[in-house]
Amino acid sequence: MKYMLILNGDENTESGAMPSDEDLTAMGRYNEELINDGVLLAGEGLHPSSRGVRIEFDGDDRTVTDGPFTESKELIAGFWIVQAGSKEEAVERARRVPLKTGRIEVREIYDVSEFDQNNEFVQKELKWREQTGESRTA
Repeated sequence: MKYMLILNGDENTESGAMPSDEDLTAMGRYNEELINDGVLLAGEGLHPSSRGVRIEFDGDDRTVTDGPFTESKELIAGFWIVQAGSKEEAVERARRVPLKTGRIEVREIYDVSEFDQNNEFVQKELKWREQTGESRTA
């Protein structure tokens, strides 16, 4: 099972301040542990919302709003995608993220096998995965 460990944004991540050398080293060690354990599939930090946009959908209408966004507790500052045998294992890995403050949300990622296997685009996805050995969509 794949899980996304979502690092929620806060005032610090929204400030755009770069991490201290100590924090960068601690996070590097954590990432290295995930790599050495063979469970890290992806992981990145995100720039603050001031450098982003939101697109709201209402029927056929699209509204684009430039950041920053005021509700920082609802923002994502970074993520890891890990392979885990259970939700409990994913939670334990998230508990080891070297944060002094903040919040991590753990969410299971859909596997393509959970979707209608007769759907044209699920079939295309399965064929693409067979050809490349990778996934590209849910």
